[in-house]
Amino acid sequence: MARVVRFHEHGGPDVLRVEHQEVPIPGPGEVRIRVKALGLNRAEALLRSGHYIETPAFPSGLGLEAAGVVDAVGEGVDGLIAGDAVSVIPPISMVRWPTYGDVITWPAARVVRHPPSLGFEEAASLWMPYLTAYGGLIDIAGLEKGETVVITAASSSVGLAAIQIANRVGAKAIAVTRTSAKKQALLDAGATHVVASAEEDLTARLQQIGGPRGIRVVFDPIGGPIFEALTAAMARGGILIEYGGLSRDPTPFPLPAVLGKSLTLRGYLVHEITGEARRLEAAKAFILDGLAAGALKPVIARTFPFEQIVEAHRYLETNEQFGKIVVTV
Repeated sequence: MARVVRFHEHGGPDVLRVEHQEVPIPGPGEVRIRVKALGLNRAEALLRSGHYIETPAFPSGLGLEAAGVVDAVGEGVDGLIAGDAVSVIPPISMVRWPTYGDVITWPAARVVRHPPSLGFEEAASLWMPYLTAYGGLIDIAGLEKGETVVITAASSSVGLAAIQIANRVGAKAIAVTRTSAKKQALLDAGATHVVASAEEDLTARLQQIGGPRGIRVVFDPIGGPIFEALTAAMARGGILIEYGGLSRDPTPFPLPAVLGKSLTLRGYLVHEITGEARRLEAAKAFILDGLAAGALKPVIARTFPFEQIVEAHRYLETNEQFGKIVVTV
């Protein structure tokens, strides 16, 4: 019997329960993994609370990231054997393929042998943030050397991954964060500029940094009133990649800026990358190359033991992290 985390109703962190469940032997094209670490994401808190793009049937599992060791291989699987240290590509559906457990069965096509330089905690913190950031900045926006990109929620795991990826291609990152408390940490993480949105005039600062030409690429998971400030500083023909909706305030449509500068406002989910084999392979190659070069490295904010999954979710919701929250199994 394996330990799994499930919830039987929507609600706060307290609805999560550690239960015992049989994990089947892997079927054709699958592997079974003994999990060593889990990466936590806000999407999991949204699923648990009933605000995610998926609607679970109860009881439901959850989870998007995990790393561990292969202990069984199904028929037709090539390139993976028992004993391989691996991490998983986030699934299209975490209801169908949840990761919160000490043993999981997973599609072999979405399993990656992780580099020896990464421990299990780092490997469990890798694919969701770096695939998300790569997809928005490189695959969609085509960020290039010498350009400047605005990255909001910059101290999140995706924000930090985006800063590293911008640096990797020779672009300059403007990190937008709520207060100046994390300014030095963001500069140390590779940001060229840091703007504290609650303490500074965001429009004025971005326009000052962007200069007369403005900023072509904006990468934002927040939405809400910040849209007007962001688009006001953008360049003609610029693109705003929206990959979340953290703000609970209405998001105004910035019509004058969009029309006057021919802007593109682009909704984006990481499923665009993980759901298409060609794009996923390109993303994996970019990320693994960056890891090997030392340019990309997951940042871990805090770790919790598996038995404290409720506390980990509570921390996820009530603290501004600098990096990824990890649960060790």
